[in-house]
Amino acid sequence: MTRVFDDTTRRKIAELCAGFARAGEDAASALKRAAVVIALTEADGGDGTAFLLTRRAAGLRSHKGQWALPGGRCDAGETQAQAALRELHEELGLELAESEVLGLLDDYPTRSGYLITPVVVWAGTGVSIVPNPAEVASVHRIALAEIEREDAFSFTRIPESSRRVIRFRLHGGHIHAPTAALIYQFSELLAGRQTRVAELEQPVFAWR
Repeated sequence: MTRVFDDTTRRKIAELCAGFARAGEDAASALKRAAVVIALTEADGGDGTAFLLTRRAAGLRSHKGQWALPGGRCDAGETQAQAALRELHEELGLELAESEVLGLLDDYPTRSGYLITPVVVWAGTGVSIVPNPAEVASVHRIALAEIEREDAFSFTRIPESSRRVIRFRLHGGHIHAPTAALIYQFSELLAGRQTRVAELEQPVFAWR
């Protein structure tokens, strides 16, 4: 289903986010806080609504070359929304106000020691994207229709864990958790479902 990029879609997604009951936060968690952005904008060719997905730069110390939502570690004193918007500006040159935040999804604990908060924002139309080459190799607009396909997500098992590994099929390959888990929860939100994803596993290569 193609979601037209307009005020009606913005209001609908904002309503879904407002009605989402986030899982309780663990204030005593020893994990480092981080935030990523599900930035909604116009799809390529003006064909509906999309979100921004990046390939990480090859020169980064960790997770180089992997698919990722824009984001990073929260600085001291920052809220998750503030950190997400700062990282969006640093990585892609997009400067958005907090009024463009539509809502927050569940925190996702990673094997590498982070607690990631997904922040859904409305990036608007005609936005100028200028990737920071030190952090971003490429940026892609993924139409929401891509994550609403019945075969968009699949699950598998690995010997190292009893938990299911989630995969998002894109461009003939697979994107794994944490990114796949966050996108999956957003796709479930679009379908009107509140689905928890914290127990979905990452592949071993993402544990470091």
